[in-house]
Amino acid sequence: MKPEDIKSVYFIGAGGIGMSALERYFLSKGITVGGYDRTACPLTEKLREEGALIHYDDAPDAIPEACRDRAHTLVVYTPAIPSDHKELAWFRTNGFEVQKRAQVLGTLTRSMKGLCVAGTHGKTTTTAMAAHILHESHVGCNAFLGGITKNYGTNYLVDHTSPYVVIEADEFDRSFHHLTPYATVITATDADHLDIYGTKEAYLESFRHYTSLVRPDGVLICHRGLELHPDPQPGVRCYDYSRNEGDFHAENLHIGDGRITFDFVSPLGRIDGIELGVPVSINIDNGIAAMALAQIAGADADEIRRGMQTYSGVDRRFDFKIKNRRHVLLSDYAHHPEEIRQSILSLREVFNGRRLTGVFQPHLYTRTRDFYHEFADSLSLLDDVILLDIYPAREQPIEGVTSRLIYDNLRPGMPKRLCHKEDLPALVDGEDFDVLVVLGAGDADNYMDQLKAIIEAKEPRP
Repeated sequence: MKPEDIKSVYFIGAGGIGMSALERYFLSKGITVGGYDRTACPLTEKLREEGALIHYDDAPDAIPEACRDRAHTLVVYTPAIPSDHKELAWFRTNGFEVQKRAQVLGTLTRSMKGLCVAGTHGKTTTTAMAAHILHESHVGCNAFLGGITKNYGTNYLVDHTSPYVVIEADEFDRSFHHLTPYATVITATDADHLDIYGTKEAYLESFRHYTSLVRPDGVLICHRGLELHPDPQPGVRCYDYSRNEGDFHAENLHIGDGRITFDFVSPLGRIDGIELGVPVSINIDNGIAAMALAQIAGADADEIRRGMQTYSGVDRRFDFKIKNRRHVLLSDYAHHPEEIRQSILSLREVFNGRRLTGVFQPHLYTRTRDFYHEFADSLSLLDDVILLDIYPAREQPIEGVTSRLIYDNLRPGMPKRLCHKEDLPALVDGEDFDVLVVLGAGDADNYMDQLKAIIEAKEPRP
């Protein structure tokens, strides 16, 4: 289907954070957008307000009339949708063009210059940082993000005059193999999604193949020390980066008094006096990668410096709800053992000497089964752990796989609790925590407003 033939787009899995950015893209072009999701959520309701025709029953009869024209309707689905989905089967049986979300994003990377961020962790923050710098610069950008930015209250940015599109390159289901990046960062290659890949070697091979997709006139930037053997095409410029060394790195780093500042060393031009708008130490690496992409796209030193300082973060990525000398409450999307380790180490650096308690909701039975030892090792860096039940997402339970696998392997003697998520507010109400972080990609974040109210009620009144 040619782009000019598309008059309506139907999204199966319309409430996904990545899908919603595409929905907003087509809405901005005046194209009819319809879709299905299993349940209503704040994001689907916001999309309905913006004009999307979304419903919550898996029933072909519920598909809007505007999305039933085979010649002019594109159907987009997320890999998390089961193969027996009734609406998806109806579209396929009736000869509609059906594409994965990643295929649509891939088309955009071939019609614009794609600035892509791949990696086991750090993707969303790095992508959002790069998009913010460019959006505020003379370069501009379009962006499809994996989280809601606090600067703009959305996961989609549009600039019809900019040739650049910033995209989070998702390795789940090998989705990023549909992209053709102009420039890409690879942040990390710690094994994940073994329910899809089977082995760590297959996971690494998937990233190796991704590096071969960078345009011959493009740029590949890998975090130093990755267990990866890139395979770029001839002509691709290759760089590395890290906090302390590499082609792109930080010098004169200062952390203290709630601030992080450093000088940005780059083969494309040094920039002194960088200050992080979200001052947690993991954002040093994320910021270096984002600034590298912004430099490649043509943002100047003043624009990059200003963009880094004014970046406000992404929902659920080091998302502080309370931050004072008496109490700290935040949520972080970390759901892989290495992400959790980096999150805890960053908090240790910022809140040195304070007692750190973590609430963790494991995400997926398969991930818990494959990495429960690693989860326990990372969570053991905390002073105190509260483990919730596993969030199943797209999976069915696996016999013998529960949060107790992690619980039983935490360091000996550390304070630890098992807790049902609905009992979490009462647990928090019964204790007085210092620094409390809620970790994971599940739905425990839905309790954050309640936890905030409980903790604020403990604050001394002026």
